Amino acid sequence: ILFVTGYLSSLFCCRRSPPPMISILTTRTTLFLIHLSTTARSLTTLPHPSPMISPFDPAQLLRVSTILFQLQHSPFPKLLIRLQNTRFELTHEFFLQICNKFPLSWRPVYRFYEFTLTGQPEFTHTTLTLNRMLDVIAKSRNMDLLWETVNDMARRGLADGKTVTVAVRGFAKARELKKCVEVFDLMRKNGFECDVSVLNAVVESLRKDRLVDEAKHVVVKLRDWIKPDLETYKCLICGFCDRGDMVEGSKMWNAMADDGFEAHVEVSDKMMETLFKKNEFGEGLKLFQMMRVRRMEELGASTYRLAIGWLCNKGKIGEARAVFDEMLERGIPPDNVTLGSMVYGLVSKNRIREAYLIMERIRDPDISVYHGLIKGLLRVKRAGEATEVFREMIRKGIEPIMHTYVMLLQGHLGKKGRKGRDPLVNFDTIFVGGLVKAGKCLEATKYVERVMGRGSEVPRFDYNKFLHYYSNEEGVAMFQEVEKKLREVGLFDLADIFVRSFSSGESQPRGGSLIPTNLSLDCIILGCTNIWDTD
Repeated sequence: ILFVTGYLSSLFCCRRSPPPMISILTTRTTLFLIHLSTTARSLTTLPHPSPMISPFDPAQLLRVSTILFQLQHSPFPKLLIRLQNTRFELTHEFFLQICNKFPLSWRPVYRFYEFTLTGQPEFTHTTLTLNRMLDVIAKSRNMDLLWETVNDMARRGLADGKTVTVAVRGFAKARELKKCVEVFDLMRKNGFECDVSVLNAVVESLRKDRLVDEAKHVVVKLRDWIKPDLETYKCLICGFCDRGDMVEGSKMWNAMADDGFEAHVEVSDKMMETLFKKNEFGEGLKLFQMMRVRRMEELGASTYRLAIGWLCNKGKIGEARAVFDEMLERGIPPDNVTLGSMVYGLVSKNRIREAYLIMERIRDPDISVYHGLIKGLLRVKRAGEATEVFREMIRKGIEPIMHTYVMLLQGHLGKKGRKGRDPLVNFDTIFVGGLVKAGKCLEATKYVERVMGRGSEVPRFDYNKFLHYYSNEEGVAMFQEVEKKLREVGLFDLADIFVRSFSSGESQPRGGSLIPTNLSLDCIILGCTNIWDTD
């Protein structure tokens, strides 16, 4: 555009007649091009914005990273000469960025570290830079280099608690349990005393990486030197509970009691929750009763919330009501999660009037209370009333989440095809039935043949994937058409759920999208209406 406008300007200034091609242009087009040229000139005269201040140059970082990647297997003198001939400013931030470029490859990072020792003698490393390099070496599973680097850092006095944590985690992932213990002995020989706080940091790091057996080994081996405290036992018990190993968790509980420590309420809650999840409901209740007898004054809202929630899920509404009353007598105000559990328990036992009385007394109900009511109504096969609660929740300004739509769709269409009135109803049967009802027998036959050719069981309908794949900008318009067709066949509740789900943006996709054709859409709707007609 700038070239054409410049050419036009030169023609006007020289008072020459325009060539035939230029004369075709209208006056409006010429004025538009002149306007673009003046705008471009004004933009070129504006001062350039000052570059953002950064501790390193991205271009230099890319250049050095490329050299390190290309020459990582070359002789070191060749790499040294290449880096010395490359202009870049070596700072601590630059070294950290090099480590970030190669988070799982030790060779480029360590060779750049050797260059800083040889080619840049004025540059001094800190504990931060060496710990970052140590983390890269540990993640790349180079155990010999890891041990050598830890020895060098301890000898130079640059090791700290983070160094111990990174080194032990690296050796633990490689099952080098002897090295895990030797790291602590190495630090002590070089003047860095590891106390119980360092041990707790190591145990917590190993627990997060699901290395609780290795953490227990370290604690046992260091027991004569570093005495574990309550925090140490808490991390170990929670780690075994996360893994579902109640035998080892109980052993740690007994060892904690032998050392004279009283279990924290958080540890007791974790043990009780794990017992409930492993279907050891009786053992979980025994633990709760023991806490009520021995440590009643320490029980808080979290313990009551956990016990009431599981009692209501198991249908023991009488015991849940007794625990709830005890909670109120002690002056502990129940939160909305606890009230939602009570509402669900009452509705699931067809005590709907009592549940609504509790709902009326709640000042600021949130989505957890409505979820309890909706879930209970769906369990007693009152999907229409659950949809009315859904509408009331929206009118009060409480936005539903993905779980809300999944519950309602399962209530109306069956839980993944398993809990409908017809046990054979799933997504494939609905789709094939819609094809047959639409007169597409050939397509139905091809689909059945393709399903049988998979050599596996027909997959159940997953509402989470359904909401994920079929929700984007084009999907919103598509499901507006779904709403119209559902209303035409009398499925008003299902239409409201669909249109609300895909118009609120709650189920926007995080990855790719999959938009069905009009044929598949019509067949799904026809299949659903066919099921309702037969029911």
